[in-house]
Amino acid sequence: MKNPSTTVASAELAPHHFAASTLLSLVVFAAITPLLLLVAPAVAAQLGSQLGLSASQVGTYFFVELGAFSCATLPAFLWLGRVDARRVAAYAVALFCAGNFATAVLIPAFAGLLVLRAITSLGGGTLMVLCMTSAATSANRDRVYGLWVVGQLLAGAVGLLVLPHLFGQFGLRALYVVLGLLGLCAAPLTRGFDPAVGRMPRSQSKVDKGSASFATIANTVLVIGGVLAFYVAIGGVWTFASKAAALAGLDAAHTGEALAVASVMGIVGAACASLVAGRVTRLAMLLTGYALLAGSLAGLAMVPGTMGFMAAVFVFKFAWTFVLPFILAAAAKHDRSGRLIASLNLVIGAGLAAGPLMAGVLLDMGASLATLFAGAALISVLSSACLLRVERH
Repeated sequence: MKNPSTTVASAELAPHHFAASTLLSLVVFAAITPLLLLVAPAVAAQLGSQLGLSASQVGTYFFVELGAFSCATLPAFLWLGRVDARRVAAYAVALFCAGNFATAVLIPAFAGLLVLRAITSLGGGTLMVLCMTSAATSANRDRVYGLWVVGQLLAGAVGLLVLPHLFGQFGLRALYVVLGLLGLCAAPLTRGFDPAVGRMPRSQSKVDKGSASFATIANTVLVIGGVLAFYVAIGGVWTFASKAAALAGLDAAHTGEALAVASVMGIVGAACASLVAGRVTRLAMLLTGYALLAGSLAGLAMVPGTMGFMAAVFVFKFAWTFVLPFILAAAAKHDRSGRLIASLNLVIGAGLAAGPLMAGVLLDMGASLATLFAGAALISVLSSACLLRVERH
């Protein structure tokens, strides 16, 4: 009779020796490549003041950045597991650096700017796909994804702190020069990626050719649906958090302070996930994270006063980043080739785009913020049902 643990292991993307150089590479590149999106509020203000872009043009700019970054997943299906990952990473870094330096030198008219940013984001998105699929090969995925999130949050916090001063001295060019220089400095780290990432062992690939079972397909659907629902919920809520703060009685200055502290709570949440990973079962951590997330959204839906809002938004941000590494680790558990994890780059982008759009449409139709937050709580429960089912399988 087969050992159940052997059966489970065969369904996973086989963990192998996970070098410290690989961990460093994926944490650094995962922090650098989406940095422009992580500091979007500061960039949006500068685009409007320096280039005179309208609100719709600023929205289009970020739509192109996020869209191209996410769509890097599509060509990844062609090279993942077939081409040396280090070579792909080197080309992607070159494209990322060249695109940022070209933007800094030219800063062309709006249409040209969008083209340059789309090309640059394809390079960044390709590196992100490599980071996500590399993390999936670790024996302790929960901890690695936790560090992946911590790196992004720290980079975003430092960026929001430093960029306004750089913009005041050098203008928008400073952002693109900094991104290009960061990419150049990180370029040697491409050697840290496993050249065979995404490549299945021959014995496993022979089995997989004829065994795309219903359970495998069901798990894939549950993972994609759960991750999409998660990002739709948090994207819609976070976008209109300042509106909820005003409703709770906070002025603009205190709103900014409250959301800044909430961002720090996000760093704490991801750090806690890394610390407890491997010590407590993933199922328990998923339950805890989703319970905190749904509870915080329910608290926001009750339209609390100032202190209630601050408590709810702090827990919301903590829960969001605490549960995310366990969500990704649960998804990687059933990924045989790395392509499911790679596809999540596109799914995350779709969720982050759809969440604010759906929330904005609901509010324009006359829905209240309480309704929006209650709906987000229900969506988070739906997401938890999908991911808990995947983890239990």
